[in-house]
Amino acid sequence: MATKKYTVTLPEELAEEILAEVGPGGVSAYVTRVVERRREQDRLGELVAWMQKEYGPLTEEEQAASAAELRDIERWFEERGL
Repeated sequence: MATKKYTVTLPEELAEEILAEVGPGGVSAYVTRVVERRREQDRLGELVAWMQKEYGPLTEEEQAASAAELRDIERWFEERGL
């Protein structure tokens, strides 16, 4: 994937926490992973909205099952430090 340099502004305390965690060379990779994950979540949200428009809202049981699956996915990412 091609890359391009951008400048972003972060709260100083947050930037220092990230820097302490990943080291000076790891901030860009860390921010990239976070932005990629957020973009994936946005796309999934768009898909859910479309599906609900087409097929109706989820039942409470379906919502509970999807919430459990989301927790499992989040746990998987956390365990890998992503």
